[in-house]
Amino acid sequence: MKKVILPTLLFLMALSACNKNINTYALIETDYGNIKVLLYDDTPLHQANFVKLANEGFYDGLLFHRIIKGFMMQGGDPDSRDADPDRRLGSGGPGYQIPAEFGHLHYKGALAAARNGNPEKKSSGSQFYIVQGRPLQEAGLDNLERQKNITLNEAQRTKYLEVGGTPQLDMDYTVFGEVVEGMDVVDKICNMPTKPGDRPVEDVKMKVSIVN
Repeated sequence: MKKVILPTLLFLMALSACNKNINTYALIETDYGNIKVLLYDDTPLHQANFVKLANEGFYDGLLFHRIIKGFMMQGGDPDSRDADPDRRLGSGGPGYQIPAEFGHLHYKGALAAARNGNPEKKSSGSQFYIVQGRPLQEAGLDNLERQKNITLNEAQRTKYLEVGGTPQLDMDYTVFGEVVEGMDVVDKICNMPTKPGDRPVEDVKMKVSIVN
């Protein structure tokens, strides 16, 4: 399958390069409101893959199957479509992974790719999450820098302190976009009650389309 997927992604990247002055947005529709996200041009593999899947209708009817208040909401598992209420979800995908494209950080509203453990930190081919995050303090950022052996610049620290996020995920998961409209919807969904395993008590279905 990789022999088919990679040329397709490279073709989509070439098309995107021809329109590099035009931002790429996706609309994630739910029964609780809509979320509009900007897809970053400097994560071209993730952008092209998300656009491809959205245009194919891959995400339509899938669930946000994992929600943790103060952390994030995750979806994109194809096994979640019409899933039994007691089914544990989170291991499904399209049969391929995406190479990591690190650089952006996990501020509140970040759109990032989920992944299973692998040394190269390759992303799931379809599962993604949106960061809700929590407010951060200077001491917490200091500890995190020591633990992860990273250094945040002044602008990055200021943004984390002002808007919050999940910096513990930085450089371990690829951030490939951000919420530009509908952060209130993210907060609403992230605050929903969940069952054991972090699946919402009420299903949260999505429909994803590429928009201007």
